Amino acid sequence: MSKKLKLDVSDHMYQEALKIIPGAIAGIRRPYNFVPGEYPIYFDHAKGGRVTDVDGNEYIDMLCAYGPIIIGHREEEIDNAVIEQMRNKGFCFSLTQPIQNQLAEKLIELIPSAEMVSFVKTGSDATSVAIRVARASTDRIKVIRCGYHGWHDWCVEVKGGIPRKLWEDVYEFHYNELDELEDLMKHHGDETAAIIITPVGHPLADKVQMPKPGFLEGVRALADKYGTVLVFDEIRSGFRYDLGGAQKLFGVTPDISVFGKAMANGYPIGAVVGKEKFMKVLADKVFLSSTFFPNSLEQVASLKTIEILERDHILDKIREKGEFFGKRLNQIIKNVPYDVEVSGIPLMPFITFKKDADNLYKKLRPGFYTELIRRGVFLQPYHHGYIAYRHTDQDIAYAADMVEESFGELKKYI
Repeated sequence: MSKKLKLDVSDHMYQEALKIIPGAIAGIRRPYNFVPGEYPIYFDHAKGGRVTDVDGNEYIDMLCAYGPIIIGHREEEIDNAVIEQMRNKGFCFSLTQPIQNQLAEKLIELIPSAEMVSFVKTGSDATSVAIRVARASTDRIKVIRCGYHGWHDWCVEVKGGIPRKLWEDVYEFHYNELDELEDLMKHHGDETAAIIITPVGHPLADKVQMPKPGFLEGVRALADKYGTVLVFDEIRSGFRYDLGGAQKLFGVTPDISVFGKAMANGYPIGAVVGKEKFMKVLADKVFLSSTFFPNSLEQVASLKTIEILERDHILDKIREKGEFFGKRLNQIIKNVPYDVEVSGIPLMPFITFKKDADNLYKKLRPGFYTELIRRGVFLQPYHHGYIAYRHTDQDIAYAADMVEESFGELKKYI
């Protein structure tokens, strides 16, 4: 029988924060995105594949800060490289430090679509720069999208505070539905600056999807047919599915790609990479500037992260861990009397409950994740998880065991 976690300190901090910070916490980290009253709201520290909240509860961290933690928390080799840069050279200047060129050259070496590179701080920065580049390159306005692309005006799901004119030229289609895209392009293709898509499908609260045979190739062909810039949003898939991104794994090369999250193991950096004929508009036609974009600490962290990923064959080892986890999960759900799906194996595991006419899934989902968090496995009910290198074999086996136990407790939630 699981026991509710002691979360008194976390709850107190949350109540205090509500008085001084709108919503207490920004966006996707707010309690309603988990199971309110069951999940911690504040973490205190982490190491490797585990994280500890402010009440002292420890968890196997399988959300990995929503993806940036690819190796592990507090990786000494990466942090030491950053500290050395900080102490011996500094990191915020009126001019740019040489590390920028080194990192750009590395990305061009690894990523099929990369002929030129521009650095930013966040994924939303990167996707918005990519769209600006596409519009400037084509002198077109319309954008067709598939996936989550951030919080900026043109793509954010919640439209509060945003004039309609800033997003009315953006159209959506569903992942793996090539007919939907083809129909949109028939109507808008000659005016469409960009098709932006996540090469791996990860719609909110729904199962993770891999591309059907011919899907990404079909998207590429439609972009070519209408002279539209094809953008791959690799914020989640980049440096996880392959060091060259999912584009290298799937063999489909876009015109522009955006990367972030795993490329620096938690340090804030994003990159826009692409073919020279498109990227060159950033030299004159498109304005891009920020006080902090050139800061070198994140660039040092990224270069060191990539070095470790290559040197130690990290992605192969993560894939092995994820395949073991996925095999266990698929064995477990064979004996579960509910309509459950396991997706995203091996790199972005997600356990979801299919919608049903009686809305039973609305009880099963929070019940399952309540049982899981009480057993010390940190996953999110509405977002896929991640596998990190520092998750030990014992961590993965324990997490799978706790998934099985949690399913066994669900009858009490119905």
